[in-house]
Amino acid sequence: MNGVNGVSALKYWIWLATLPGLQNRSKLLLLEHFSSPEAIYYAEPEEYRLVQELKSQQAALLQEKSLARAEKILEDCAKKELFIVTQADAAYPARLRNIFEPPILLYGRGKMPLFDEEAAIAMVGTRKCTPYGKRAAEQLGYELASQGALVVSGMARGIDSAAHRGALRAGGFAAAVLGGGVDVIYPPDNRRLYEDIAASGVLLSEYPPGTEPLRHHFPARNRIISGLCLATVVVEAPEKSGALITAATALDQGREIFAVPGPIDAPSSRGCNQLIRDGAGLVGESWDILGEYQSRYPHKLKNREVIVPPLPEDSKAAKEPVTPAAAVPSLPVLDLKRNREGLTDDQICIVKILTTDQPLLIDEVAEITGIPMRRVLSALTVMEIDGFARQEGAGCFVRTVAIRENQKR
Repeated sequence: MNGVNGVSALKYWIWLATLPGLQNRSKLLLLEHFSSPEAIYYAEPEEYRLVQELKSQQAALLQEKSLARAEKILEDCAKKELFIVTQADAAYPARLRNIFEPPILLYGRGKMPLFDEEAAIAMVGTRKCTPYGKRAAEQLGYELASQGALVVSGMARGIDSAAHRGALRAGGFAAAVLGGGVDVIYPPDNRRLYEDIAASGVLLSEYPPGTEPLRHHFPARNRIISGLCLATVVVEAPEKSGALITAATALDQGREIFAVPGPIDAPSSRGCNQLIRDGAGLVGESWDILGEYQSRYPHKLKNREVIVPPLPEDSKAAKEPVTPAAAVPSLPVLDLKRNREGLTDDQICIVKILTTDQPLLIDEVAEITGIPMRRVLSALTVMEIDGFARQEGAGCFVRTVAIRENQKR
């Protein structure tokens, strides 16, 4: 994609984007003043003082001139067939460039679409979705793609994954914005979905290859999801949900917000119902969203009837009911009331939130339990040795025992 001069310029973009300690806001201020990363790299120290709002401590970080990190990233991208889009490239979406604190660059796998020419719609929601939320997300993803929209989400468990699958089943284009490197599959059980999106859509991230998905990456990732799109649709979200943060970010960016209503007594729908009370568009079908943009994209969006075919697994399940014995394999039982194994308080807290089928990242364990990271690492290490947990993928764990908290009499 880039010639010799392009690759030479790219290393300066990567140098700036990955410079340790310097916040994204400071990097954008530098770009505004100097026009290019190469000019920033070769500027004299006194020139940095001319940049408004740049503090002396931040300017001092620019004395790190090693390009070894940038060259290694370029090498990794070439080996893994990843592309890089910088703010200087025509492929960098104007929608994204105009948000508050846009990413300096994006790493990608797959095919980069011209987002500014697409009716891109973000779909977000809770990871712990209900069957209703999953069905709604997959149906809307299918309908949106069938009627000409481009579906954008974050490839997280739950609503994100269902929306992507719906779009792909319809033969549409799906874009996933990740909270780690585009070569890092997270969650690990989404490997097939990752490969499907890479083959027929695009995976994007502002983080270099090999970056693990850390907790603080996801709020930053969300601004890109909404920033690429005309509107954000919240499918299912409790009162405290990352999806609501994405919706708030989209509003700050001047984007439209839509929400799928849910039962009034369903905790997982309270966030969506509140959004609708506050003025978000109510979604019962995809054209409730796309009808707002059809006049802007008449060549893209078509109000055609869409019949969503049943999922193959749904059909199979209807013919072959799964018995409880077949659905749940026999596991050793850990009686927490007796705690004969002598688990520590940290280990008990962690084993309660782990599941047997959905791996949790160590960062998620720390976030859910409130236990400091170093203690989580220590507890999980011992639990793995003692057979209470198993690692699946990089830094992800599942429980290997069934738990009982109340002793039967």
